[in-house]
Amino acid sequence: MDKPIRIALFGIGKMEQNHLRILNMLKNVEIAFLYDTNLELCQSLSKAFDIKILENLDTDLKSCDGAIIVTPTFTHFDYINKVSDYVKNIFVEKPLTNTLESTQVIVNLAREKHLNIQVGFIERYNPAVLTLKHILAHNNHKIINIDFIRTNKMSSRITDCDVVIDLMIHDVDLALSINGDVRDIYAHGVVIGDMIEYARACIIHTNGSFSNIVASRITEKRRRQISITTESEYIDCNLLRKEVFVDKQSVEQRLDNVSISANTETIEVRGQESLLSELIDFVNMCKNMPSVNGNRPNQDDGMRAMQIAHKIQDIIHSQAKQGVK
Repeated sequence: MDKPIRIALFGIGKMEQNHLRILNMLKNVEIAFLYDTNLELCQSLSKAFDIKILENLDTDLKSCDGAIIVTPTFTHFDYINKVSDYVKNIFVEKPLTNTLESTQVIVNLAREKHLNIQVGFIERYNPAVLTLKHILAHNNHKIINIDFIRTNKMSSRITDCDVVIDLMIHDVDLALSINGDVRDIYAHGVVIGDMIEYARACIIHTNGSFSNIVASRITEKRRRQISITTESEYIDCNLLRKEVFVDKQSVEQRLDNVSISANTETIEVRGQESLLSELIDFVNMCKNMPSVNGNRPNQDDGMRAMQIAHKIQDIIHSQAKQGVK
């Protein structure tokens, strides 16, 4: 039997326990250590899952093949710096860090130390997104526009980042992975206190396509939607229901009249839980194996997404200071 991949898990809050659950399911994976600032919770989960608590970085991490960091965003920079002295395979939840400057420092650190950093852009592993990309890869029609909508009520867990970093950055990453480099950005939003809670951005890509991205933490309704207009079809993708619909336009010429009709095709979406796929990809990285779908986002992807997100933030805050709505 192959030697198990030993993982240290940093962060075991309510949502982060999903990582613990998934890792505990994987074969040939050993959760070697847990760490969280909530010592009482750490001790409880350590006992429940029979996992040691990380007590000494120098001795404990040297025995690990990788580290998973799912702590609050503002702590990412310090944790990556600390664990990078001991392990080269690091998973960190999005965003890579909480500022553009510290993200650049981590990107430079990864190059200097030859680190393998996987950024937790989990929507890349959403079965509906994978189906969507498969459809786009197998037709030759130019993408005209992509609309992204992501809304969620403000969570009491998230107090260290605005809606651009909390929600929108997922769709910024998807827009870049589908439409490529950016030529220009327009944005506006709503700032409450010092936090952007509603943001709308129009990204013009160098290939001539547009990405319109909306993110809101004001809205009660939870939505995750991608709609794509190409030269001959309209693709609607519901990320929550894992549904994809394709409307193909047909044109029928009758003498001097033209009748246009749309044929809707429902695409069956299959696939496993997104977090499971994401963590399998990380374990494969620890084994020096390639990404199954060529899907694994790295520190450079994290940097590109942060650059766009930072630009959107700057535009919205600048407008807010000038009283522009």
